[in-house]
Amino acid sequence: MQRRLVPTTWLPALLMLTAAVLFLSLAVGSTAVPLHGLWDALTGGGDALTRTVVLELRLPRTLNAFAVGGLLALAGTLMQVLLRNPLADPYILGVSGGAAVGALGALLLGLAGLWVNGGAFLGSLVSTLIVFALAHGRGGWTPTRLLLTGIAVAAGWGAAISLMLVLGSDASLHSMLFWLMGDFSYQPGSSLALLVLAAGLLLSWPFARQLNVLARGETLAEALGVPVRPLTLAIYIGASLFTAVAVTEAGAIGFVGLVVPHMFRLAAGGDHRRLLPGAALLGGCLLVLADTLARSVAAPRQLPVGVVTAALGVPLFLYLLNRARGPL
Repeated sequence: MQRRLVPTTWLPALLMLTAAVLFLSLAVGSTAVPLHGLWDALTGGGDALTRTVVLELRLPRTLNAFAVGGLLALAGTLMQVLLRNPLADPYILGVSGGAAVGALGALLLGLAGLWVNGGAFLGSLVSTLIVFALAHGRGGWTPTRLLLTGIAVAAGWGAAISLMLVLGSDASLHSMLFWLMGDFSYQPGSSLALLVLAAGLLLSWPFARQLNVLARGETLAEALGVPVRPLTLAIYIGASLFTAVAVTEAGAIGFVGLVVPHMFRLAAGGDHRRLLPGAALLGGCLLVLADTLARSVAAPRQLPVGVVTAALGVPLFLYLLNRARGPL
């Protein structure tokens, strides 16, 4: 009889952390909202200004940041299984580079709003198809071939981005740089990222046991009856789609997909039945906290959230490397 996974303290702790971080994000900003005023606004009471600030400005942005953080963490978890490399992150296969070229191309043409989002999503999909087509050799594609192809394509996108920044006008340069560093200030917030995150968790969690086996190597997985080729293809497509949606919603935000899976592994182990939902929750909390700092530390000015995640991620990752015993 298959033993059912019983959640331990990690799930209640993460749910309480999520609630606390969400409330903090709604309360903190250039205009502080007291706890009673926040509760009144969420329940439909209070003054009109507070309701506007909480419900129309901060709540959509907070939910969007949570969904993007969850998508990046989930994509990072899947990428580390696919490439069997603890340093793999959602951007390693050039998806973000393609999205950046698409978004910057729209900005260079003077477009904004949905055109920028559409360009970013189209660029990420084109990059995914290019990497997959080039990495597929005579004997199929291997994690090493996929990794090297992704690095090469990402370098090509980087050169294109540099050229577009040089050719861009002074008027568009500021918005282009903010998009490249990750930013939620120009994104009104949508339900797309939340829907993709929920669907991704529901579709990937039933395969958690197979991911556990695949993480130990393809030979062992095939010996134990795991359909390696279909599973690896599904992982690649899913991780690329999650990254594409995240980059489309917020630009290039680093370190979330790299650091969060390691944080959860050290706290609750590497079983993907826990790791997939745990990393999604923890990634969402981390990015909401980073976005809260980005719009409140230098208020009324807002910092790119990618700068804050890098400032938090670099020392945190070095600490995790120093704390871990043996290979990650």
